[in-house]
Amino acid sequence: MRLYLSSFRMGGHADRLLALLRAPAGAEAAVIANALDAESEDDRRAGVNSEAAALTALGLRPTEVDLRRYFGRPARDVAAELARFPLVWARGGNAFVLRHALARSGADAALTGLLGRDALVYAGYSAGGCVLAPSLRGLEACDDPDAVTRVHGEPPVWDGLGVLDHALVPHVDSPGHPESEVLTGVAARYRGEGVPHRALRDGQVLVVDGPQTAIL
Repeated sequence: MRLYLSSFRMGGHADRLLALLRAPAGAEAAVIANALDAESEDDRRAGVNSEAAALTALGLRPTEVDLRRYFGRPARDVAAELARFPLVWARGGNAFVLRHALARSGADAALTGLLGRDALVYAGYSAGGCVLAPSLRGLEACDDPDAVTRVHGEPPVWDGLGVLDHALVPHVDSPGHPESEVLTGVAARYRGEGVPHRALRDGQVLVVDGPQTAIL
């Protein structure tokens, strides 16, 4: 399994992302921006464009895969689409909105299967990493779970994908980020309750490469 999970945007170790890819220059990358589905279309589009620009700057060829297009379709459709890419990049936003899109499209099962076969690199930041945890409990202090109901008319999913055996808390002790204070508090709550977790400051990255795991 190969993961590159940043606290914010690309983080400070983009060279490690490229090393994880083990793919020729100009590799394709799927951009998943569904964490922004509760935002205006203009804001969502701007978010997609910013991720595409960052990936293009690394010499990659990004394409958005909008999971909403796979709602109600057979799970094999989204699985086949994601399997085309050596890299999936999931950007930040609302972790509950992203988790809903992963569940409704079948991308959650598709991604866990592809990761289990080491068929791609899963990368991203903030909500994009948070959804890999066993549970999203605690993140409601920062992200509004009711956004799922407002946008999609369905309840939020509280279980994570379980790819990680611990929670991931971004933006901790990162004074320049507007969510730093609340998420630093989430990390403190996890510590007090004995919830396994890893806390990341902006600039830091959790890298998993097979049996090796490191925070850079």
